[in-house]
Amino acid sequence: MVTSSASAVVKASLFAATSSAKLPPIAASSADAQPTFSFGRPFNYRSIRVLATARRRILLCKNQSNRSDSMSCKDEVQEMSVYEINEGDRGSPAYLALSQKSVSSLGDLVPFTNKLYTGDLKKRAGITAGICVFIKNEPEKKGDRYEAIYSFYLGDYGHISVQGAYLTYEQTFLAVKGGSGIFEGAYGQAKLNQISPKAGIITFYLKGIPKLPPSLLVDAVTPSLLVEPAPEAKACAAGATLPGFTT
Repeated sequence: MVTSSASAVVKASLFAATSSAKLPPIAASSADAQPTFSFGRPFNYRSIRVLATARRRILLCKNQSNRSDSMSCKDEVQEMSVYEINEGDRGSPAYLALSQKSVSSLGDLVPFTNKLYTGDLKKRAGITAGICVFIKNEPEKKGDRYEAIYSFYLGDYGHISVQGAYLTYEQTFLAVKGGSGIFEGAYGQAKLNQISPKAGIITFYLKGIPKLPPSLLVDAVTPSLLVEPAPEAKACAAGATLPGFTT
């Protein structure tokens, strides 16, 4: 058909025209525009690495210095004295005659607890708590030998545990086995000097711990039968106790 041929030619011409025509570019809206960044100068990663390395070295040197100061303090022997006094108000000591003999014999137990005062007798410090195992009577020395295991509780400062021989007739040294609070990691010795059946002074020679607070490093009163805690300390008055003293 002539009519249909002409129509086909017209359609082909229109398709070719639209295919060859180039559309103008579509301008991006401000919402679609991508931000651009510009640095004033190139980023210097090498400088950052140098600064980070220097900072690590400073921190390392500071930590080593602090550790050195702490270790030098822990290597020192710190001397601390406390008075242990039985004031007769704690139901102590108790006697457990496991041997079932009329005289003290091997294996008999003596649980006990007494009050503690600072070495200058001006502050209530806490209590002792422990047990003694009877080992033997020594008549020629007019005394007894016990094996003692007990602790010194000093309020908020923590406690010290000791173990060793307790001789009723002479000074003895017990091993410091550790502790808690500021006494964590403590080791050394404790010299027990019994003044009377009711009182004694214990001098600790401690290692392995940081510097002790001044309230524990007081000058001790010279031991004698006349030693007596200050009235304020006995009454646990304000300012006359260690912080959080153990009762």
